[in-house]
Amino acid sequence: MKRRTFLSQTILTAVAVSATGFIRFDGKRYVGDCETTSDVLGPFYRPDSPVRESLRIKGEKGDPIELIGKILHDDCMTPYKKAKIELWHCDGSGVYDNETADFKYRGTAYSDRKGNYSFKTILPVPYGAGENYRPAHFHLMITAEGYQPLVTQLYFTGDPWIEKDSSSSSPTAKRSILEVQNLQDGSKKVAYNVSMAKKLAVEPAAMGLLVGNYTSEQDSSNKMELFIKDQQLWIKGDKTNGMPFGVNLEFVGDNTFLLPGVPLETLSFNFQLLPYGVVKLVETYADEKGEKVVSVYVREM
Repeated sequence: MKRRTFLSQTILTAVAVSATGFIRFDGKRYVGDCETTSDVLGPFYRPDSPVRESLRIKGEKGDPIELIGKILHDDCMTPYKKAKIELWHCDGSGVYDNETADFKYRGTAYSDRKGNYSFKTILPVPYGAGENYRPAHFHLMITAEGYQPLVTQLYFTGDPWIEKDSSSSSPTAKRSILEVQNLQDGSKKVAYNVSMAKKLAVEPAAMGLLVGNYTSEQDSSNKMELFIKDQQLWIKGDKTNGMPFGVNLEFVGDNTFLLPGVPLETLSFNFQLLPYGVVKLVETYADEKGEKVVSVYVREM
């Protein structure tokens, strides 16, 4: 038996035996079809933002705006009580508070018994340089027991940068472009209702087989740390990758994860569970020329 064939069969056996329950399907299809996509969490997320509905800061510039909405179960009708809603966005100068204890323009709220939630804050501004500007947007992460956490970005009608931005101009982002209401007191209001959805998921106990520190086989200085938060697998942020917390991964089957909203052919992470607790992570992505690049990481024992 050739060495390559032997390794291939060994990997398949290891996944089938040591990762019982690692891949969990609902049967034939995804469950819940109200919300069908989850966005990339992005590099500016910070956990543990204060529980507060008002994020306004006296003396700082920005047009006042209120975000209201309703969280529903996957029948798209029944209110979801005590869903966790995290909101974060830049200030009136296009800057995120990634470090201070004030958690400026970051807050957490919980839906009431009718599923309602609200935040009072300011309208964020577009930021960037030259022709590469991101339209103004809110970030939301909604966590509700029994459902996959939903991550999304909310945009605002009339923003000239929406059509030039790959995320906001995507067909799946249409319902995330909110109509801005101008109120008599000079403030603004937008509404965003959410229906939660069950999707392919990894059992938490089995996901624990993947956490740890990984080192590239090609470059020992290239490292990656994986951990679990809110029943999701994350790549830890640090000074080298410019993320204050990290970025979450979404399970798509066959021991493969991707960044939510990013096509599989653009970037994917495939895990190979080998004997004796060895885990390999194969990162595949398309470079600037569209050519496939493969990097292999091994988990440190």
